[in-house]
Amino acid sequence: MTTTPGTPGTPAAPATAPPVRRDRTHYLYIAVIAAVVLGIAVGFAVPDVAKELKPLGTGFVALIKMMISPIIFCTIVLGVGSVRKAAKIGKVGGLALGYFMVMSFAALAIGLLVGNLLDPGTGMDLTDSDKEVGHAAAEKASTGLVDFVLGIIPATMVSAFTEGEVLQTLLVALLVGFALQAMGRPGEPVLRGIEHIQRLVFRVLAMIMWAAPVGAFGAIAAVIGETGVDALKALATIMLGFYVTCALFVAIVLGLLTRLVAGVNVFHLFRYLGREFLLILSTSSSESALPRLIAKMEHLGVSRPVVGITVPTGYSFNLDGTMIYLTMASLFIADAMGEPMGIGQQIGLLLFMMVASKGAAGVSGSGIAVLASGLQSHKPALVDGVGLIIGIDRFMSEARALTNFAGNAVATLLIGVWTKEVDRERVGRVLAGELPFDERTLLDDGHGAPADRADDGEDGTEVPSARGGGKATVDA
Repeated sequence: MTTTPGTPGTPAAPATAPPVRRDRTHYLYIAVIAAVVLGIAVGFAVPDVAKELKPLGTGFVALIKMMISPIIFCTIVLGVGSVRKAAKIGKVGGLALGYFMVMSFAALAIGLLVGNLLDPGTGMDLTDSDKEVGHAAAEKASTGLVDFVLGIIPATMVSAFTEGEVLQTLLVALLVGFALQAMGRPGEPVLRGIEHIQRLVFRVLAMIMWAAPVGAFGAIAAVIGETGVDALKALATIMLGFYVTCALFVAIVLGLLTRLVAGVNVFHLFRYLGREFLLILSTSSSESALPRLIAKMEHLGVSRPVVGITVPTGYSFNLDGTMIYLTMASLFIADAMGEPMGIGQQIGLLLFMMVASKGAAGVSGSGIAVLASGLQSHKPALVDGVGLIIGIDRFMSEARALTNFAGNAVATLLIGVWTKEVDRERVGRVLAGELPFDERTLLDDGHGAPADRADDGEDGTEVPSARGGGKATVDA
């Protein structure tokens, strides 16, 4: 006799299509678009007033960041705690880091190619205020590799949550997950409790999202008000060149990888993540979409352990957009100051920046800080030119954030395929719109595919599988 999952002995109800629930959240994202348009208009019309609206955007992003640590913690603990062999997590993490390094080199290469072809910095004028900006930015990135590694260790287990450090949260979550994994059956009540906490956290996040139009309005208005039309015109070449380079990287490099490895059209994946791209575009922060990326990639069919490891790690180490930015900005400054670099100097400088950018990941304004510190270490005379690009850095940060986000979404899917931790049939159905994402809860809650449970194959105990049907394969 067939029984309903979770209620032994109860006859299963006849299979019926789940009730269709109207998704009213599309009104929210229509409001976000309207808010962006209004913010641009206000920024151009009354720039002084627009500058004062910046706290609206800052406050909204802060609300989202408030949720990142608990979401990462719950996702990783549930993912790691449900897998019997710790080696599986190590395999996912090692593969992810290897992939991130390869993609960083690819981003540097395409940035070098386009940057050398455009020669964007000719004809720029340098002022004394520009010079001061460059040296001030360099001081922000003075921490070395040792400080970065030690910074991953939180003062206490709880401080990782209060300080909002993604890598610290990742470390604590991995330790707790491995501990619960080792506990076996006695740890199952804790896992169930954390699963309930995760549902609560995602519900809170869904509530916060209704403030998105206000945040988008304040953020975009402040950017336009501070930048102005003159700066946009003067720096249009480097800005448009950077946008084109990011678009080429996403369409060609990420597109080919997604098609060849996963058999998925990358633009179908991006359409599925359209609301997250809109959120990033309006706030210039990829972190504002991190919790939703975790939820959506699990719903897509990638297993919880892969999502839990790849997404948070990628936000610190898979910075494709930042790599392209550092490349083109360095070439722009060198040309603008009449000190163009040879190809050997370019490669040496950018390899240093690739390493330095990992230490500055997640720091506000880290792109400018890493750029300034790299120039100071390799060619100090160019630090003065950092101020030339500061006026449009916010517009370039939007393209950086969008490219970084796209790269992390693709990485999560690819790592899932390589580790055989993705339900390919479900991926096709989700991208085709047959299994819509529940925008009210950011969890399936039974509205999508049932939350399966995977047998551990050894003693008959059951462990939670990936939400939404992605199989959390458990090794005996």
